[in-house]
Amino acid sequence: MTVRDAWLLATGTLTAVRVPPPTTVDRTVAGLAMVLAPLAVVPLGLAAALVVLVGGAVGLPPLATAYAVLLTLALGTRALHWDGLADTADGLTASYSPERSLEVMRTGPVGPAGVVAVVLVAGLQAAGLSAVVGDEQGWWVVGLLVCASRACLVVACVRGVPAARAGGLGSTYIGAVPVVGAAAVLVVAAGAVALAGHGLGSPWHALAGLLAMVAVVGALLLRCVRRLGGVTGDVLGAAVEASLAVLVLAAATT
Repeated sequence: MTVRDAWLLATGTLTAVRVPPPTTVDRTVAGLAMVLAPLAVVPLGLAAALVVLVGGAVGLPPLATAYAVLLTLALGTRALHWDGLADTADGLTASYSPERSLEVMRTGPVGPAGVVAVVLVAGLQAAGLSAVVGDEQGWWVVGLLVCASRACLVVACVRGVPAARAGGLGSTYIGAVPVVGAAAVLVVAAGAVALAGHGLGSPWHALAGLLAMVAVVGALLLRCVRRLGGVTGDVLGAAVEASLAVLVLAAATT
């Protein structure tokens, strides 16, 4: 039942696909859910690939197709990750007090820093996607990169990463992924990213993108641990959106 519960938890949390609730949710199930995250979002990857195909078939400009992909992904995740990115930016700029910052992240409306963060990251994603979707292999490359970007969650939730608050939404997941499990997911993600890069002509740029993704997520985690005392569920959402931006920009340079 653990694997089934983890699959249901990952799918229900990371996508808008309606699934039955898991029977049990504990740290073992939550950790496995994060390991399964890249597979759980396959429906999102397929949807993104379909949008690219349709956009090409009807002659949409690459940038319009890119934004259509972003809209599809936002709808497919209930914009949960974008909300996390906005809240994280607002929290990190709200106050030098960890308690005040966490309160802003938990209850505050989106502020200027959150708006700027969403606009900038969405713009970077669109810029990278617009270059990728113009390639005849772009449709499946985009779908693969969407799934691979969720590998960032094992980095953000690996054992040793502290939760900022014990009762937070992300506290069950954070620190719940075994190091071996995180390493295995990153190896598989490296294979997927290399395949995507090969489709565009250069797997090495894509692999460099994966390394950059891990570095960006690591820097985000370090900043949040220093400023907030740990990581929250909002930070996980921010990591997802930043990771997708890094991967598609790296793919766009191939």
